[in-house]
Amino acid sequence: MKLSRVCYVTPLSMLLVAGGASAQQLYGPNPDLPEPQRGLLPEMTVPEPAEWGDRMPTVPEGYTISMIASDLKVPRQTIMLPNGDILVAEGSGGNAPALKPKDVIAGYIKDQGNTAVESGDRLTLLRDENGDGNYEQMIFAENLNAPYGLALVDGNLYVANQDALVRFDYEEGQTEASGPPEVIAQLPAEINHHWTKAMTASADGEYLYVGIGSNSNITERGMEAEIDRAEVWEINAETGAYRPYATGLRNPTALTIQPDTDQLWAVVNERDELGPDLVPDYLTTVQEGGFYGWPYSYWGQHVDPRVRPENPEKVEAAIAPDYSLGSHVAPLGVDFSTPAMGEEYAEGVFVGEHGSWNRTDPVGYKVSFIPFSNGQISDGDPIDFVTGFLTDDGRALGRPVGVTVDPEGALIIADDLTNAIWRVTPDNPPVAQAPDAETPEAEASEADVSETDTPETQAPAEEPEQPSDT
Repeated sequence: MKLSRVCYVTPLSMLLVAGGASAQQLYGPNPDLPEPQRGLLPEMTVPEPAEWGDRMPTVPEGYTISMIASDLKVPRQTIMLPNGDILVAEGSGGNAPALKPKDVIAGYIKDQGNTAVESGDRLTLLRDENGDGNYEQMIFAENLNAPYGLALVDGNLYVANQDALVRFDYEEGQTEASGPPEVIAQLPAEINHHWTKAMTASADGEYLYVGIGSNSNITERGMEAEIDRAEVWEINAETGAYRPYATGLRNPTALTIQPDTDQLWAVVNERDELGPDLVPDYLTTVQEGGFYGWPYSYWGQHVDPRVRPENPEKVEAAIAPDYSLGSHVAPLGVDFSTPAMGEEYAEGVFVGEHGSWNRTDPVGYKVSFIPFSNGQISDGDPIDFVTGFLTDDGRALGRPVGVTVDPEGALIIADDLTNAIWRVTPDNPPVAQAPDAETPEAEASEADVSETDTPETQAPAEEPEQPSDT
């Protein structure tokens, strides 16, 4: 199935004013954090699902969005393969029992906004054989256990199931796994309140970084249940040996490596039930050995009053994240852009925001773009890149999850409510600059050398001026 349409929206973000409250700075490196709000029941609203019909998501002027795959079984994350194929991880996991009556109520409300399709527990391959935008769907591997994170390193395809990191052999162009996967490392899977296992590979491919979410909102199951949770693990891709790389990240749901710097980044879902504007979900660098606050504090040294016993030493050590995405937007995807996505979106990250449940006015339900400049996050709010997943009457047409940037110039979006994959492309993609035959280098190489001007006697050519990074 393929649907395509050009839909326009001015790429300007809007400041959220929730519940008629005064305007607050909710985004960026220094968000305004209100006082915690606690009650018998948290605010809970999840939009009911609706059908797209003849509607489509909205993208900026100069871009086109197409549905390139449908009828999937809970697509979560994707990866681009070297030949242009797209691999999709499909599944849903977790088996955490409800702790309190409010958990039963919250679980029921959350379920109203989720797909009724059963977990696929598989990988599906998408291939555009002749480049016409029509993708064929093929089952690459089945009988997995809620697969989520994906990485390809030197002919090895790694899949982070909810309980184990596994490896398939992969040859370019392959459409089906040649056999069952090899288990590389077991991952924490008891209870699995947060079951997703995000993953990315280090720039040199030696290590895999796996995000492991907490087993509760705020330690309601006790600290024993949180052993090896709320962490990013560094796993040796060859041996499976692992260690905690960073801790105190409540639910790191997507990981990526920044080009040129090889820096690890994550998006993190923060804690609930402190009010509609607490606590901000965030985008951040992941520092080796860093502690990011959970459960004792949030956004650096803001103490969570619910946690007992307190731990002042851990609070003092807590690192404040780099960038607030806003509270309860539920980011589940992140990837760095390339110049092929167009000048305005050439440098920065795309973030898939699955959408809120712990507030009356829904937020998220879109793909945002966070601009960078010279490798650093720019000042300002996120830019709406793909919207239209909510109807005017407050129903949900789709819910973005993973986002993957095709180096050739496309954004791939997994939508686990529509059970589809969307593809966004610039209408007039930038043209790669070909080498200029008139450059000083070319002139020097083509210059005639007289019989008497040997290389030893020629004057050295001037070194050409190097272009700037921008």
